[in-house]
Amino acid sequence: MAVEIERKFLVRGDGWRKGAGVRIRQGYLNRDKERTVRVRIAGDKAFLTVKGVSTGSSRREYEYAIPVADAEELLKICDGAILEKIRRTLDWKGLVWEVDEFLGANEGLIVAEVELETEDQPFERPEWLGAEVTGDPRYFNSNLCAHPYASWKR
Repeated sequence: MAVEIERKFLVRGDGWRKGAGVRIRQGYLNRDKERTVRVRIAGDKAFLTVKGVSTGSSRREYEYAIPVADAEELLKICDGAILEKIRRTLDWKGLVWEVDEFLGANEGLIVAEVELETEDQPFERPEWLGAEVTGDPRYFNSNLCAHPYASWKR
């Protein structure tokens, strides 16, 4: 069984802007809170991912490479809007950080994620890291498809 342990944070400043990043388009075939089924095209690769319910910062995750042409067809039948973002991957103090700069209806939202070995694994925070939003469902990509950042009352 594959388990993903991930923490998510808002981003501030520009210290994370390194490299061009990879354009990602993704949608959800199922956004049930017990499980999500995602199709993603990242650059010239595509994936089908099944994720279980989150418990703390952990959840089951199964990801499979699929042909890009299949992913294009699956995006046409997704539930909700297609999410678009630019992902930059940064190595920082022994960890890999993924920083997503959202586009379209989620423009203005920038979120960093780090995958850990254990839930209580200590790590140093990069200077561009803001507030933690790991447990806030508004920041789940599956929710951003139905309730985009532009519609939030701030």
